[in-house]
Amino acid sequence: MASAAASPLTCHHLGLRPRPRLPSLSLRPRLPSPTTVSSSLASNPLSLPLSRPKPDSHVAVAAARRVRASASAAPAPAPAPAPKAVALQGAAIKPLLATIATGVLIWVVPPPAGVARNAWQLLSIFLATIVGIITQPLPLGAVALLGLGAAVLTRTLTFAAAFSAFGDPIPWLIALAFFFARGFIKTGLGSRVAYAFVSAFGGSSLGLGYALVFAEALLAPAIPSVSARAGGIFLPLVKSLCEACGSRVGDGTERKLGSWLMLTCFQTSVISSAMFLTGMAANPLAANLTAATIGQGIGWTLWAKAAIVPGLLSLVFVPLILYLIYPPEVKTSPDAPRLAKERLAKMGPMSKEEKIMAGTLFLTVGLWIFGGMLNVDAVSAAILGLSVLLISGVVTWKECLGEAVAWDTLTWFAALIAMAGYLNKYGLISWFSETVVKFVGGLGLSWQLSFGVLVLLYFYSHYFFASGAAHIGAMFTAFLSVSSALGTPSLFAAMVLSFLSNIMGGLTHYGIGSAPVFYGAGYVPLAQWWGYGFVISVVNIIIWLGAGGFWWKMIGLW
Repeated sequence: MASAAASPLTCHHLGLRPRPRLPSLSLRPRLPSPTTVSSSLASNPLSLPLSRPKPDSHVAVAAARRVRASASAAPAPAPAPAPKAVALQGAAIKPLLATIATGVLIWVVPPPAGVARNAWQLLSIFLATIVGIITQPLPLGAVALLGLGAAVLTRTLTFAAAFSAFGDPIPWLIALAFFFARGFIKTGLGSRVAYAFVSAFGGSSLGLGYALVFAEALLAPAIPSVSARAGGIFLPLVKSLCEACGSRVGDGTERKLGSWLMLTCFQTSVISSAMFLTGMAANPLAANLTAATIGQGIGWTLWAKAAIVPGLLSLVFVPLILYLIYPPEVKTSPDAPRLAKERLAKMGPMSKEEKIMAGTLFLTVGLWIFGGMLNVDAVSAAILGLSVLLISGVVTWKECLGEAVAWDTLTWFAALIAMAGYLNKYGLISWFSETVVKFVGGLGLSWQLSFGVLVLLYFYSHYFFASGAAHIGAMFTAFLSVSSALGTPSLFAAMVLSFLSNIMGGLTHYGIGSAPVFYGAGYVPLAQWWGYGFVISVVNIIIWLGAGGFWWKMIGLW
């Protein structure tokens, strides 16, 4: 080291700036702590400039070596955690097994005499699909698609037959209703109408419900499609009312108002459909079958006269009973009318988009009312209205594609219509009707009791149907014929079966055109929808056969 220091060759000779000489290490100067040096070395091993120690600093050299050793022995930084694997969101296993087991058990049972093998196989797939829809191992549309796939794979149905109902107008009318609801809410027109309703009737939830119920009943004779009334007019309005009152899907506020209001509007929609010959598209079919079977027709006036008393009683009692057994959390809101008026004032005049939306609704509803004279059906009118909304930009196609509930409802409803339709075509429904008729006829009961048994079987067999028209076409004539043969007054039997052909749609979320519309809003869980549907069915049967029976006696139907 001494010879190196005395060498005549220095930095000045090379034309370089000399490096500053480091102070010699010794025991007296205060050394940095080992932790500080260690962390510095670990972070950058070249950060400390080194110099050759003098011979008399062997103690400091040993200390420095120990520091370097401790730095080299420091643990390496922990490696970054490996990314977590994304969990697969597949089917719920127990509901899936229950669904499959239902289908397999029925499939392996030999079909009864008089039932074709393909009809029995389709029944097993249909019932398995219903179990899957109830238990929901997958979303409803996925369950229905699996059911159609099973029917095609087992060659129970051809592909064309399995997907034939996707050309049926009713599922598309329901899907179009959701697109209308999107525009109704997006433009603010829904909020405007909702605030107007709240300002007039919003002092109590029950008053608001009755206002909607009787408004829908007033439109029933003019709009012969319950799907159009429910989806095109009242679903957007009810959704807007629920949101205006702070009741939304997915945030735990469904029971605040929305659950009761949706269920009430649905259950009363089947009542208003039963009150008028033009209240549902399938009612004229029942009237035509009546004329063909017993030689007596049912006119518009006779239908309305017979249905007015039990219908009004049901419209009064059903919302009240639901209010008691499935109550909204908010029952009274004295400040709601005042607040609604204030919000209406803040909204100001109608925007351009609101005016386009309102004009489109008036155009569509007008075509629904007068479409018969113009030869324009309900779904064509709805497509025309949606076209106006798309062209004007009030609703975009991207928004329509984003309406997942609409496409899901279209899928499962069309699937059930297809399977139920082919159960009828394969002869299963006619076999069931004949079996029931023979059984009831052999009991030796009075015509009143026999007719009561037939009515209950006719009513609750609707669990196997996804359409009132399909049920009427498959079973109405057979049950009417047997009722007459057992002594029931023919016209009385025909009208009772016609009325109940509407009311039985309240049993399920697929039994009538308004069911998928209101259920698809998402406010009521499926189990509660079916449970309260059964309870209200009992209420309606008591009202229509009890009070209605006395009324029909008074007007001479029996």
